Amino acid sequence: MDQREYDRDALVKDPADAETVRSARSFGAAASVYGAARPGYPVDAVAWLVGDARRVLDLGAGTGRLTEALLELDLDVLAVDPVEEMLEELEVRVPGVPRILGTAEDIPIEDASVDAVVAGQAWHWFIPERAVPEIARVLRPGGVLGLVWNSRDTTVDWLRQAGAIMHERHDASASFESYVRVGPPFGPIEEHRVEWVERMSRARFLDLVRSRSHYLTAAPAEQRSVIAALETLLTTHPDVAGADELAVPYVTRCFRTRLRG
Repeated sequence: MDQREYDRDALVKDPADAETVRSARSFGAAASVYGAARPGYPVDAVAWLVGDARRVLDLGAGTGRLTEALLELDLDVLAVDPVEEMLEELEVRVPGVPRILGTAEDIPIEDASVDAVVAGQAWHWFIPERAVPEIARVLRPGGVLGLVWNSRDTTVDWLRQAGAIMHERHDASASFESYVRVGPPFGPIEEHRVEWVERMSRARFLDLVRSRSHYLTAAPAEQRSVIAALETLLTTHPDVAGADELAVPYVTRCFRTRLRG
């Protein structure tokens, strides 16, 4: 579920917690905006993530941004997400991909049925002590668990200022190691990093902001304030003032580990 807000100091402790449910469900109401505004994933990064896998489960698939990259690699893909509206949008974006309502803690597919499980912007929503055994159950021996995040590079000044306005608590230099922990029955974690640039209109950048959970769950007055402040920034900052198209630098960080035994 692409670029959701989360506590940077801890994983989600209980997906049933009222605030967590509210934040997660906020994406359903904005699924079409979410799908149109969010960036995809570089295909070379995703190819590294899945290794030699052919049948892949996209866990927490959202509107299908990671699914799209997997299909570009001509892989056999299943999409699982707990939000029905997100899966409906996925069907619009990538028709024909099997869509299954489910969670990382209760994956409704058979044992040892996929070569890889991948999660784009979603691991922080899982409860590892319940999700790890369930992911191991559906993987074939030696299968891959791949985790990937896109981060806007906020070493760029206008993006740093935009991040402050939208209450973003993450930048591309942040360490993922504190919460990318998997453990047995999986082996060591490998990491791969890809830097790239997404070009988008100002309108799409603002829609990107409108698709974030902090914005979606904010009061209308705060939403208006955030958009107004960003419009002012985009009009006045010397790096982007007058630009019809924004060059938004991203860092994609990939982590993978294999099921032992």
